[in-house]
Amino acid sequence: MTTLSIRMQSAALALVSSLCFAAPAYCDDDPSNSLRAGLYAVFYHSSADDISGPYVPPGVNIDAKDVQTLYVAYVRRLSEHFDAELALGYPPLTKTVGSGPATLGSVPYDGQVISTARWLAPTVLLDYKFGGENSKLRPYIGVGVNYTTFYDRDSTAQGNAASGGPTKLSLSASVGPAGTVGLAYHIVDHWNFYASYSASQVKTKLSADTAGVIRNTNISFGPQALVLALGYSF
Repeated sequence: MTTLSIRMQSAALALVSSLCFAAPAYCDDDPSNSLRAGLYAVFYHSSADDISGPYVPPGVNIDAKDVQTLYVAYVRRLSEHFDAELALGYPPLTKTVGSGPATLGSVPYDGQVISTARWLAPTVLLDYKFGGENSKLRPYIGVGVNYTTFYDRDSTAQGNAASGGPTKLSLSASVGPAGTVGLAYHIVDHWNFYASYSASQVKTKLSADTAGVIRNTNISFGPQALVLALGYSF
């Protein structure tokens, strides 16, 4: 190896070392993956058509109770400002309550829990992060798509009484837009704290079958969710 080659390699190493000390983000690659877990508080802003079908009086409607569940997410770093996020919640038991008449015949209805269901709702988001990699606090916004499917759909004893007998429920799956705004706070090393508020469009058709008597309604759940979570980047 010539003296010139040795000098050139030494100069290159010195240049790389100086860049690493001056801008560590370029030499020490930032973690590409992150796992998050925390609280998922879901607030429904639901609306529905009045239930239609045989023997249903006017004004019979339904509403959904808010729920809390476990939030988990996998996040892939795309660049300094962009992340791809897959967000999930542990499928919570959502309770549907009657809205409208105080009674149906002699059966209490308004405010009574008439059915329950669990839902699985993965959401894919593209997040834009403000600020730089070394910022302690980084606001972010995201847009994406939500898919919701329902299972363990059950009519309660009160729902069966209001419907006139044992009732089978079906709820169609939903695909709709989703958006989020949030703050990321760097705690130490690979640990971060996240707080966000999101909204998505979840619409479904409810069909209730009571011994062949079919009643229907269309529901827009309008869920909004508060997330408080810890994240680990690797």
